[in-house]
Parts: sequence; structure tokens; C-alpha cells
Amino acid sequence: MSVIANTPHPPYYAVIFTSTRTEGDDGYNQMADRMAELAEQQVGFLGIESARESIGITVSYWSDLDSIKKWKANTEHIEAQKMGRQSWYDSFKLRISKVERDYGQLIDEAN
Repeated sequence: MSVIANTPHPPYYAVIFTSTRTEGDDGYNQMADRMAELAEQQVGFLGIESARESIGITVSYWSDLDSIKKWKANTEHIEAQKMGRQSWYDSFKLRISKVERDYGQLIDEAN
């Protein structure tokens, strides 16, 4: 899997989750892996990119707003959101943007 999501031609949507973490793991990494796995199974999911230093930024890509709404309402995702607010994040912000243009080059990992 590439660290840069291979998204289709626009338009599509980006959900940008920016956060600062509390100290310790407390199950965070396991839940983050589960949420990525679960998101990949959702209708409308296009890809995900994530990086963490002093702040974490995760961008997930979706075909439409309805798919994002259904993902937000997913039962396991709701539980992860609750745990995040209670235990894992000092602060966070979520933004939803419509991608109207993209360009670049992805290296074919098969070579």
C-alpha cells in the first residue's frame, strides 16, 4: 500500500482530522488500525493518508458527502470518537473539503 492515496479524478471529498494526543497509548494504535481497516470497507471510501509528529493529521478521501455521513454514524466509529474525546486527544479539529483539482505523480510500487 502506498503512503499517498491513489484517488480518482476529482471531484471527491477529503475529511481532514488534525489532533494533538495525550500521553501514552491506552489502546490508541490498535483502535487507529481498526478504524483504517473499517473505513476501507465503507461504500464511498477512496483512500487514507496519515502522519504524526507533534500534531497528527489524517486525511481520508470519500466519493460523496453521504458516504462521509454514513462513516460518521458507523457504530464502531462512534465508539472510537467517544474514546478519543475522553482519553486520546488533548485537542482536535475535523474539516471536510471538496477536492476540485489534484495533480502529481505516484510511483508504481510493483517496479
